[in-house]
Amino acid sequence: MGAHKKKRFRIIIILLLFIIYFFLAARPIPREVILSPNWISSLTENTVAETFEGASLPVIAGGTPTGVTPTSFILGSRFGYVDSKGQFIVNRIMANNIYRGRNIWTEYEDEPSRIDIKNLSEETIISIENAGGYPVLLDDRVFILGSEQNALSEIDENGDLLWIYEFGAPLTCIDVAAGLVLTGSLDGIIEIFNSSGERIFYFEPGGSRYEVILGCALSRDGSRIGIISGIDQQRFLLLERFGSTGGDYKVIFHEFLNTGFRRPVRILFIDEDRRIVFERTGGIGCYNIRTRQGIFIPLDGEIYTIEESGDQGFLFLITSHGIIDKKLVGIRFPQDRLFNFNPGFTNANAIFLKAHFKSEDVFLGRDGSKLIVGGGSTLISYNLEEK
Repeated sequence: MGAHKKKRFRIIIILLLFIIYFFLAARPIPREVILSPNWISSLTENTVAETFEGASLPVIAGGTPTGVTPTSFILGSRFGYVDSKGQFIVNRIMANNIYRGRNIWTEYEDEPSRIDIKNLSEETIISIENAGGYPVLLDDRVFILGSEQNALSEIDENGDLLWIYEFGAPLTCIDVAAGLVLTGSLDGIIEIFNSSGERIFYFEPGGSRYEVILGCALSRDGSRIGIISGIDQQRFLLLERFGSTGGDYKVIFHEFLNTGFRRPVRILFIDEDRRIVFERTGGIGCYNIRTRQGIFIPLDGEIYTIEESGDQGFLFLITSHGIIDKKLVGIRFPQDRLFNFNPGFTNANAIFLKAHFKSEDVFLGRDGSKLIVGGGSTLISYNLEEK
């Protein structure tokens, strides 16, 4: 090969490398987004203030509004539902135990003989006599968890029994999506039931000294299961559905979590099922479904509550640093890129927002670009606005 051809060949290689680097490494400069105060509502006075002026909290993320779905809350001694304008649909003092669904709720005694399910107009729509357990309202479906926590039944809109299933050990977690019911139990067993109460999947994760399911989550389309299982060692597992029968799942990822928890663990699918996040010692774990990779984001303090949407690739949570010291934390996840190459991103700088405040009781909710934070007897709504 002549010198001229060699030179041309080197130039072509350099250009190809530059093009590859450009597509892998180049990223648009993110636009600034702020948390702009929208409204403030007092639970005790039942009043709403219009948008107020003040310093906005800077963030680096984005989001879009997704309708006017009411947000349910529990804050201090009160519970209810608030709309996107800050007007209370339900605002009551808690006299007994409360279970809130998306559009239904119930207040019940420690050992209820009768359970009344109410709608957002506070009308009783279902009455359950001789309940024999405790209500569980998920995905606007009504379930009864047996008094010994080892039986689960579903109730129809007339208050009649649809089905009942008895387990070999007390249940430790329940989730519902896509017409399916996912359960985890104290003996380390995962089971899935269809809408008729027929068991279609059974799984024992194993691999730990003490077999127990501490957390479980079902993706919105029912195609994936997230599990936190075992003590010494604790594990995170992700299962994915395969085959044509609809009841076959296999493990596609698992990770030992070393030091774990001896209590129920938060785990949930977020960002329209693109990711699954879960508590782990010293922070939060996140597994990206598309890239098949996980990250660990360290946090100080203990996780007090997590909003459930994780919309548009970022998530808000509140950490506790004592009885009244709290911190609102915003987490931005790396963008999905070819080979997951994200220049400048590290687990440490995933946190883009920290806002300290003081309150013994707190609430956190989100609907698209609207974030609602509660403390004391006040709810404050923020808009996520791009600048």
